Amino acid sequence: MTEKRSTPKIMHRAGELRRNLTPAEAKLWTRLRAHRLNGIGFRRQHAIGNYITDFCAPSKMLIIELDGSQHLEQKEYDDERTEFLKSKGYRVLRFYNNDVMNNIDKVLEVILENL
Repeated sequence: MTEKRSTPKIMHRAGELRRNLTPAEAKLWTRLRAHRLNGIGFRRQHAIGNYITDFCAPSKMLIIELDGSQHLEQKEYDDERTEFLKSKGYRVLRFYNNDVMNNIDKVLEVILENL
């Protein structure tokens, strides 16, 4: 029997988050969805364990996290979460919301370099 990716409660929460993307998440999603970036499939608000990632390319084991100002106050939590995701074999890229909103082409360039 295969291990479940997450719990029903976390999966439900991920669905709620998918319906309420932040402006930066929505902007990046328009460039990632439907295999638009180099034909790679991305998922938004993808649950893994007890965590919900902003974007995940499962076939490439790549996670993209967008950080707003609240992340300055939760560095310990973010570090713990990143370590968990790395332990599952994922690479994690972090961008500030500001970068997505003001320089999305550079963000996409960095993502492409890491695929």
